[in-house]
Amino acid sequence: MKLQNLSIRRFLLILAVGVTITAACLIAICCLMTGSGIFALYGALLTAAMFVWGMVFLKFFQRKLTEFTNSLCRTLDGMVDGGERPQVDMEAETSLARVSHRLERLYNIMQMNRRKVEEEKAELQILVSDISHQTKTSIANLKMINDTLQTRKMPEEKQQEFLQVSGSQLDKLDFLIQAMVKASRLETGVITLEKKQARFTETLTAALNGILAPMEKKQISLSVDCPDSFSFLHDSRWTAEALYNILDNAVKYTPACGSIRVTVKEWEMYFKIDITDTGKGIPEKEQAAIFKRFYREDAVHGIDGIGIGLYLAREIVTMQGGYIKVSSVSGAGSTFSVFLPKK
Repeated sequence: MKLQNLSIRRFLLILAVGVTITAACLIAICCLMTGSGIFALYGALLTAAMFVWGMVFLKFFQRKLTEFTNSLCRTLDGMVDGGERPQVDMEAETSLARVSHRLERLYNIMQMNRRKVEEEKAELQILVSDISHQTKTSIANLKMINDTLQTRKMPEEKQQEFLQVSGSQLDKLDFLIQAMVKASRLETGVITLEKKQARFTETLTAALNGILAPMEKKQISLSVDCPDSFSFLHDSRWTAEALYNILDNAVKYTPACGSIRVTVKEWEMYFKIDITDTGKGIPEKEQAAIFKRFYREDAVHGIDGIGIGLYLAREIVTMQGGYIKVSSVSGAGSTFSVFLPKK
């Protein structure tokens, strides 16, 4: 019989029988050598007492071992099923207590990983749902335009109008895809921001270049107050992307002949960039939600946009150790304040 296939119970029984036989043999040998019956009687009583106490010890050991194995099985079942952690008997023998302690740590780690996976799965479901919602309207419009152009005869001028609408929908889809690629690459760590010493005027200029054309089209005036000497550690490319998204929002929601003002100030620990517009403003109840992905107020659905610019701006600024604040009054414009650490 192989030792590894021997059960604990059978092993203990064999051990008890072996000890009893060994003691009986020793008593018999001693009796033969001394010829004393009293010695044999005392030896038998001592052997019986040892046998009884040995059985008590073995029974106790078997019981504690059974309790531990049952607890271990319950814990493992809980780890597999993802249920609540069962209470492990920490009063067992020292070696078993050490196993219990490590098993509990392993269970907590597995639970934490399971929660993380569930959160990531929920985020992915929300993301897929948001993308589906954002692309559904544009794709439906493109299908309708395509069917109309294929099935109906119309003047060339009308065809050009349909093609322009189609082009604007394609631009919207392209912008959505590009924005989602940027956001996902930042979130998953594919792209890491590299903070380098750079003049902030160059970063700000790169952001402003993207809004000059739509700003001129709406005849919006622009004023910038940024000392040329300001230079600090930041990722120039991605910071320009964040500022552009805020400035783009300012242009979209500022009426024709309005104004935008950009002010950069040096604080003790931060550089503060204020972007102030004379637009429609943001209701106080909406200010906490505007940085959510794909969030847009009901009152602005008539204005082009998909609601990802501010979300992306906050992610970029946060990854550099900064933060964004907004102050606004409905009908009186808004001020977005970007705080970037000096170091």
